[in-house]
Amino acid sequence: MRFFNKQLFIKMLPMFLIGIVIFVGSAATGSAQADIINQILTRMEEHNKALTSLKANVTMVKENAQLGGALDTTEGTAIYLPVRGKDALVRIDWVSPKESLAVVNKQYVIFRPALSQAYTGTTDSAKGNAKAGGALAFMSMSRAQLKQNYSIKYLGEANVKGGANTWHLELTPNTKTSYKSAEIWVDGNGMPIQSKVIEHNNDSTTVLLSNMQKNIRINTADFKIDLPKGTKIIKS
Repeated sequence: MRFFNKQLFIKMLPMFLIGIVIFVGSAATGSAQADIINQILTRMEEHNKALTSLKANVTMVKENAQLGGALDTTEGTAIYLPVRGKDALVRIDWVSPKESLAVVNKQYVIFRPALSQAYTGTTDSAKGNAKAGGALAFMSMSRAQLKQNYSIKYLGEANVKGGANTWHLELTPNTKTSYKSAEIWVDGNGMPIQSKVIEHNNDSTTVLLSNMQKNIRINTADFKIDLPKGTKIIKS
């Protein structure tokens, strides 16, 4: 028959209590993180419902991990128009080199006037500057879509270029996609003002919106790129 070892119990008691504290602390941290994420997603959904249109300056930074993190920065203007029951309409006009991108129903058109060429394809398989349209897609996702499609982690508060304070979220796809993960920076109004898409080879595309004009008049015709006669169309 084994007897209760009082001295051993006294020695082990502090370790046991520490273990309980760690477990409870971890559970509390996880619960707090979930609460913060839910609050942010709710704020995003409320903002998305109230947003009828958007015009903004856009800066896209592409980082090539294969070339030691070399950066390629492009600037332009963007317009965005939510469509009930469908994907939002997006158009971006880059300044240098001059280039236009339009995304309608997940189909994109890129027009490069200097080359008299236009590229067409789907945002799911987008490459190059077409990725900017995909990065903006997080703006139109509902709370349910985000929670269904991604494992979401709260990374804390962060300031983006220009000084805006944001909540920083990491999104890891729950199913196989063309990219490894994404990050979004959400301002206090629930607007994702910056997004970053990280590919499987660690190349990344970061899109930042600034000087935003919300709920202004934008026509659906503004999203059509008129291709001059003789433009060579290349399907991607």
